[in-house]
Amino acid sequence: MELRQARYVLALAEERNFGRAAARVHVAQPALSQQVKQLERELGIELFRRTTRRVELTEAGRRFVEHARGIVAGVQRAQDDMALLATGRAGRVSVGFVGTATYDVLPRVAREVRRALPDLDLQLRGEVLSPRLVAGLADGTFDLGLLRPDPLADGLLTVRSLRSERLVAVLPAVHPLAGRRRIRLAELADEAFVVHPSGHRSSLHERVLSACADAGFEPASLVEVAETATMVVFVAAGLGVALVPEPVRSLGLEGVSYVALTDPPTIDLALAGRREETSPAVGNVAEVIAGIVTGQNPAGGE
Repeated sequence: MELRQARYVLALAEERNFGRAAARVHVAQPALSQQVKQLERELGIELFRRTTRRVELTEAGRRFVEHARGIVAGVQRAQDDMALLATGRAGRVSVGFVGTATYDVLPRVAREVRRALPDLDLQLRGEVLSPRLVAGLADGTFDLGLLRPDPLADGLLTVRSLRSERLVAVLPAVHPLAGRRRIRLAELADEAFVVHPSGHRSSLHERVLSACADAGFEPASLVEVAETATMVVFVAAGLGVALVPEPVRSLGLEGVSYVALTDPPTIDLALAGRREETSPAVGNVAEVIAGIVTGQNPAGGE
């Protein structure tokens, strides 16, 4: 049985006339009649009763029409799905975010992709350190990664810097400097610092220590925490102060104060992907992320 034969049977079942059915499927009437007869021979059963005035379905014909509708609808769904896949409007895309982009960018990406690409299977994971994102891109865990480019040295990846973010101080709300509009980083020289892990597991760790060195001091002690949200909670608990990219303000936890720095150090945020990536869906999501981060596509008009 051929797909066209199923379509011919459906047309004839609905039109009950060979001429109208042939016109509907854009074939000559003799061709349609021949294909229906051939199908009946293959199935070994009559699907239609033909008279000089009309065409009627047999019991077998009525049952076959149910199967034919399912076949034609299934093929159409497959064609539609392949069309979506070919244009990048369907498929699976996995994106990982560094902790400091989890609260600022991830929610807007989720909303915008759902709005613009509703048939896409988007998988998002936040609070991933940059080196783990690089490894995940290499092994296929992630298709895209929003990360800090500092530790990247993999020639198989493409890295697109999207913005430079100022670091701000996070202080306990009861800290003597918490009410200030702006402070010098050197004023925190005697404080313990809550930081991301060392050992090249976080580019932000190295950036914070470098900023402190430029300000003329080395932190009195370090408290290492992997998740950004936990860092801010530790600051609220009075375990130290921290430096974080300015978008972390959106986290909005109680018990802390975000204070701007004079001559603030900065750190870049970049979008990484595989150099040989060919998926249109990955390309579409990459453009959504880039637009959101650079402010050209602020998800939902925010």
